[in-house]
Amino acid sequence: MSTVGHIKDLPTKKLGITMKDDSIELEYVTLDDKKKVIADICKQASTSDDIYIAPDPDREGEIIAWHIGKEIEKVVKDPKKIHRISFNEITKPVVIEAVENPGHIDEKKVAAQQARRILDRWVGYEVSPILWKKVATGTSAGRVQSVVLRLVCEREEAIRSFKPEEYWSITGIFKHLKSKIEAALTHIGKKKAEINNEKQANEILKELKDLDYSIDSIVDKKRIKNPVAPFMTSTIQQAAFNQLGFTAKKTMQIAQKLYEGMPLEDESTPVALITYMRTDSKRISESAITQARSYIGKHFSKDYLPTKANIYTTGKEATQDAHEAIRPVDVNITPEQVKRYAPKDAARLYELIWRRFVACQMKPAEYAQRQVTIIADKYTFKVTGSTLIFDGFLKVYDDEKEEKEDKVVLPPTLKEKDALALEKLDPKQHFTQPPPKYSEASLIKEMEKEGIGRPSTYSATLSTIQARKYVVIDSKKRFTPTELGFAVTTMLTENFPDIMDIKFTANMELDLDKIANGELERDKLLHTFYKSFQKELKKFTGKSKDGSTKKQAIVTDVDCPTCKKNKLSIKFGRTGEFLGCMGYPDCTFTSNFRRNEEGVIELIETEKPQLLDEKCPKCGSQLRQMSGKFGTFIACSGYPDCKYIKQNKANFPCPSCGGDIVERRWRGGSFWGCSSYPKCKFAIFGEIEEKPCPKCKLPFLVKKTAKDGTVSLSCNDKTCGYKK
Repeated sequence: MSTVGHIKDLPTKKLGITMKDDSIELEYVTLDDKKKVIADICKQASTSDDIYIAPDPDREGEIIAWHIGKEIEKVVKDPKKIHRISFNEITKPVVIEAVENPGHIDEKKVAAQQARRILDRWVGYEVSPILWKKVATGTSAGRVQSVVLRLVCEREEAIRSFKPEEYWSITGIFKHLKSKIEAALTHIGKKKAEINNEKQANEILKELKDLDYSIDSIVDKKRIKNPVAPFMTSTIQQAAFNQLGFTAKKTMQIAQKLYEGMPLEDESTPVALITYMRTDSKRISESAITQARSYIGKHFSKDYLPTKANIYTTGKEATQDAHEAIRPVDVNITPEQVKRYAPKDAARLYELIWRRFVACQMKPAEYAQRQVTIIADKYTFKVTGSTLIFDGFLKVYDDEKEEKEDKVVLPPTLKEKDALALEKLDPKQHFTQPPPKYSEASLIKEMEKEGIGRPSTYSATLSTIQARKYVVIDSKKRFTPTELGFAVTTMLTENFPDIMDIKFTANMELDLDKIANGELERDKLLHTFYKSFQKELKKFTGKSKDGSTKKQAIVTDVDCPTCKKNKLSIKFGRTGEFLGCMGYPDCTFTSNFRRNEEGVIELIETEKPQLLDEKCPKCGSQLRQMSGKFGTFIACSGYPDCKYIKQNKANFPCPSCGGDIVERRWRGGSFWGCSSYPKCKFAIFGEIEEKPCPKCKLPFLVKKTAKDGTVSLSCNDKTCGYKK
């Protein structure tokens, strides 16, 4: 029986955490839709000989096990009947082994999850309401999300403040017998060639034209490229983004289905395809290594199988090694087999996991590398050619986003001391580039590197900062912070330096690991955190710098074009951010705006009303098309004397009072309602299909389109119940 995720959590309408001198108490409430789930499980447990609790093998799974275990204890007299089992893959032998070797709920792991939940609740519950008052309605803070947002904002600031620097490169094209060689100027004397401008480049070119060139040295060596480690959560999210174009959220949703199982040949029997997908370990079980080596031995020549298994270590203190790297449960289930039965995207992700796993147990790729050094007086040119002589693991897995090999092919006839004829010099101007914006893949890589969050939180964190409109995704799938994102980050960084500190957040993750390992007491960590947090919170709750309790404006250096006395400030309204005069209410100037690549604010001219060849039915003035909060609309040009607004009208009367049914707009979208409102409150939420209901003959049906594109038609009269 399934709990279908968490069954209890802290209450939504109050903090749910009580601080005492010697302890911290949590108030858990049953989630609204889980009362029946708990009742059904407890009813079955009360008549069972043994109860095995088996949620996911991580902290979140442990708290679910603890919660349902407490409920079961109420109806089972003998607590020895209740067992905690866990497994990294959902296969028959592994599940049977877990049942035969039951354990107990890990109270230390429960304490670690509770500590994380309390920390997140304090930050979110205590800080967010103040942000609502000081910045904008709907803003929120998060212990991990706010630090990740800071990374995005700091990167954007670095891009905006970046000043490109000019530099030049010079490539020499040399002739040797019937062949040509291209080599780059690398050194002038013993110093690296640094050419800062065109003048320097021309002076060097002038000297280079009249020199004699020869090959100073030819160095041949073999280069090894080792196979990449099997996937863990962070690396699979990066690879799926780079190679398949999947978001982190999509990757984890598909991986969850592959883990739980998908039907292959037999539609009635799901087959578990991969191991648990939330892990920061690169460890592989002995049985999996044996299986992979056996597969490689059977399907590839002996040259591809190393004498010993390749072992991978994460090499960082923060690793939770509770379960393995992400790998196929059975390597003999090939991507070709899965493609025949599984959905396309699931098959693509499985293939990525399968190939990476098989490749990790293969031999390295080998390259023959030759470097040729060309000299003339004090100038040195170099070129390196590389040829793949053994593909090794690349036969199975070749990450297209990894560094591409140099495709330079050097003539085999070259010999040291050979003279070369200079055919051409190719100077090129370059400019240094700003750091790139974060993509999902690169941001997850940075989170992993800095120790921010855990594998299970990466996807949710990126989704949250997008949902809160702190960042937007551009056409190249890269993050750009919004003005709101900048405002929240600035305010939190100024007022909560610890929470917003990257190292502090990373150390907190290490402390949570220590609680799970029994090296640190939960309440000791929480009391220490709350002591400093409470001081910062008290200070932040107070009035603004100017003594007011109003939302803080972000003052820009742009002068108001209307009053020419005051600066414009960035404000946040229900429909987004805009500029407003600091002299309000004396000056009511507002404007939309954008920032250019340097971050400079540019005003966007408001679209002027467009006169139409249509008369107002009330006063005879021309109608005009205008832009408003909820999009374009048509109204009388005689406003404010005439306040007529044209509305779309349905071809049937109001079923309640016989009035007109017109389309109305509000901030949540649009709906159809009676024109006699508020006397008549008849409303239709959805699109109208002007076809009579086949059951009750109401003159219309309500049309709704679900997120997956499914269209439904239903009767607006609930007593009728017609739906198609």
